Amino acid sequence: MRKAIGVLLTVVVLCASCEVEKGHITRVIDSEVLIYPDYKNVVIPSNIAPMNFAVLGDVGDYALQIEAPSKTLWVRAKNNDFDIPLHEWHELLADAKGGRLTMTIATREKDDWVGTTPFEMRVVSDSIDEYITYRLIPPGYVGWYKMGIYQCSLSTSEQSVIFENTHTHANCVNCHTVGSQSSSRTLFHMRGECAGTYLMKEGEIARLDTKTDSTISAFVYPAWHPDGRYIAFSTNSTAQTFHTAHRDRIEVFDYSSDIIVYDTELNEVFYSPLLKASDCCETFPTFSPDGKWLYFCTSPEVKDVELNYSQVHYSLCRIAFDAERGGFGNIVDTLYNAEQTGRSVSFPRVSPDGRIVVFVLSNYGNFSIWHSDADLYSMSLDGERKLKILDEINSSDVESYHSWSKNGRWMVFSSRRDDGLYTRPYFAYYDEEGKWYKPFMLPQKSPSQFYKRLDMSYNVPEFMDGPSEFSMRDILNVAKEESKRVCLR
Repeated sequence: MRKAIGVLLTVVVLCASCEVEKGHITRVIDSEVLIYPDYKNVVIPSNIAPMNFAVLGDVGDYALQIEAPSKTLWVRAKNNDFDIPLHEWHELLADAKGGRLTMTIATREKDDWVGTTPFEMRVVSDSIDEYITYRLIPPGYVGWYKMGIYQCSLSTSEQSVIFENTHTHANCVNCHTVGSQSSSRTLFHMRGECAGTYLMKEGEIARLDTKTDSTISAFVYPAWHPDGRYIAFSTNSTAQTFHTAHRDRIEVFDYSSDIIVYDTELNEVFYSPLLKASDCCETFPTFSPDGKWLYFCTSPEVKDVELNYSQVHYSLCRIAFDAERGGFGNIVDTLYNAEQTGRSVSFPRVSPDGRIVVFVLSNYGNFSIWHSDADLYSMSLDGERKLKILDEINSSDVESYHSWSKNGRWMVFSSRRDDGLYTRPYFAYYDEEGKWYKPFMLPQKSPSQFYKRLDMSYNVPEFMDGPSEFSMRDILNVAKEESKRVCLR
């Protein structure tokens, strides 16, 4: 810990809102300063947006000194917020790549700047995908009039619209997903006006009418096969109820559910009887990165489920998938047996290297995003199938809706740890040795004000390798022309 008295001269680069002056710290004292978001001692990628934060407490005169191996940046706070200049920040990241940034918050005492106990940010060489995409939606216990699918540049924090329901009479827009983190393969559902599954692939947009005589419902939870030809979906008969006095405000459960696979080339659905068992609910499909396995969750149907929702427990299973012939194996492999443990699995996601599967484990049910006991776990996919709770990234509140970066070194997930009400996206580093590190919240300009004013939740964040290739105008052109609606064979 640095306590020695000294003078550290700095090169001054200031953001537009900052007072223009040269800054230097005359001494450093052993004193902690609370900041929001908590970015102390996090691991960050070398291409992330400025890690802006605010000093908590009374408004004061604060400055921030950021030291890289050969560069130093001095930033003044405005209303306790540090907004770090974008260009200079990326220069610091390039300088510190593979090393560390040292951050020292200083307060003014007469004509001196007194530094507090420094903290670090480790800058790893493993980059993060260029974008994430997500749905913004009010919490499920309030009414809504606006929602949509958005994207955010992870190098600048700039958000833009992919699709917003303001042009389709405030209908529901949900269940988006990205195929192999590719901006050229995306889809989402619309309910109500312009209903359909909007499939965007290789420059083309199709509006699919996905309700058939052989399925319970229109398509619900999606997952792309890595070759881009196939997409697995659940079809669900779902209900939602509300607790009158409970920390977990909402219950969502299925009366029944199956899993099917859609062939985008033949425009038809196929399935295995093992994924449509009459006495079980199968849901949350996801393919392995090599495309040879389809993972899913399954639970025995529970009688009077609206009254016995806490008895619902989902196991994690997988079945072999043959992409060449478009078919399944004839054996279901159970990886996590909920009947033996009395807990419930949701949202499995296999790492890009195929070594582990990460999933949510909660006390019951399948809508873990509203279960405060929900935590992230991993299971090795070797012979041992070792189960591990991810204590490094879990909190005392909800963790859920997670996805992997393309290189397998980063995970984004939704968490309610900030205020217990709204889900925010967090990012965690996963190194080559299999170790997880303290997560950090999606960076924003003036984050304390941004998140305080945002009354929307980030829903299902997923990585994407660039901005979406499809504009809202492109999607609306398909949505508004009934002749472009495609029925399945």
